[in-house]
Amino acid sequence: MSGRPRIARPPLTEWLFWRFTVVVVVCYALLPVAWLLSLSLKPAGDLADGRLFPRTLSLEHYAAVFHDPQFPAALVNSLGIGLIATLISVAIATLAAYAIVRLRFPGRRLVLVAALAVAMFPPIAIVGPLFDLWRGLGLFDTWAGLIIPYMTLTLPLAIWTITAFFRALPWELERAARVDGATRLGAFRLALLPLAAPGVFASAILVFIFAWNDFLFAACLTSTGASRTVPVAITFFTGSSRFEQPIGAIAAASVVVTIPVVLLILLFQRRIVAGLTGGAVKG
Repeated sequence: MSGRPRIARPPLTEWLFWRFTVVVVVCYALLPVAWLLSLSLKPAGDLADGRLFPRTLSLEHYAAVFHDPQFPAALVNSLGIGLIATLISVAIATLAAYAIVRLRFPGRRLVLVAALAVAMFPPIAIVGPLFDLWRGLGLFDTWAGLIIPYMTLTLPLAIWTITAFFRALPWELERAARVDGATRLGAFRLALLPLAAPGVFASAILVFIFAWNDFLFAACLTSTGASRTVPVAITFFTGSSRFEQPIGAIAAASVVVTIPVVLLILLFQRRIVAGLTGGAVKG
């Protein structure tokens, strides 16, 4: 006989109910995406026909988007700003999480409380002061002018996520590394950081998605294509005439912007789930 415990199967009605619920939720979530994709593939003359499935497929809107010089430049800005903000934020959050969990110093709990307070602070309340401050410091309409707010607002989430993951790690590994002659930094880098990689990676993905999708700061702290990101650049699309709305171009650009985020989540979903749930159960 097998020692593996048998899992009781739910009744058929319960099984059907949960499967039906999952299908409804998935369809509800994917319907806007399907409609957006449909609009991006319709010819200009069919945009108002109200059909979910296009009668004819056309890539004219994608061609128009990439022929507009502001869109490729905005893609480069979004990618560069998002990656730099993610690297800095995750690096600082990893060191802060290690210090909070492993070191004993006054105000250790206060750091987490302050991080939580920053996360709850409404971003719209600081846009005005930041605008004036950045104009005075010469950071308005620059990459640094967006990287600093993104890094600041995503640090609390990264610190909390990585802190929860560090708490679940066996600290005997660090002690063993110290006994073998490693410094505290060496033990952290060689023994703990590889084990904490799922939590760090999950935080990096979340920080990058925030920076990639942000509209508020990018709209208020930029004025030219030098640092304008994709969400703001999409709002500057115009039709071929003053009487035409750029619905197809906006839909095509939105699909292009969504693809990197979807690919990141699909490719690294296991690491993201492991990072977000790694500190949920300790033992």
